Amino acid sequence: MDENTPVFAITAAAGLTGMHPQTLRQYDRLGLVSPKRTAGQSRRYSMRDVVQLREIARLGSEGVSLEGIRRILELENRVVELGSRVRELEAALADELLGRSGRRVWASDASGEVVPMRAGQRARRNQVVVWRPPLIG
Repeated sequence: MDENTPVFAITAAAGLTGMHPQTLRQYDRLGLVSPKRTAGQSRRYSMRDVVQLREIARLGSEGVSLEGIRRILELENRVVELGSRVRELEAALADELLGRSGRRVWASDASGEVVPMRAGQRARRNQVVVWRPPLIG
């Protein structure tokens, strides 16, 4: 079970957030929090939904309008999505750079000739190895 697993009925979620169940229904209608539905159309809230409801309550107590709260939550969710995408792209880039043989490591033999080395390949005793970090940015 993770933070996105819908486990809480509306009364449990209301108790965890200190809100009235009708307030949770209103927030669902407004699209501030969208709980999953059971086969019988009952709302089921995840821990992530509960945290988001608490954030809505905090922002509301600070005087932020419901439209402002909706926009803030939308932007926060977008930041989370983009962070995940950045991590995916960084992993793909790292895999690509590590998979390229001879593009980042070179060795020089006794005669001075420079030869590319594959990832993980060891230099012979009489070789000097030069490593250059990849240029990112």
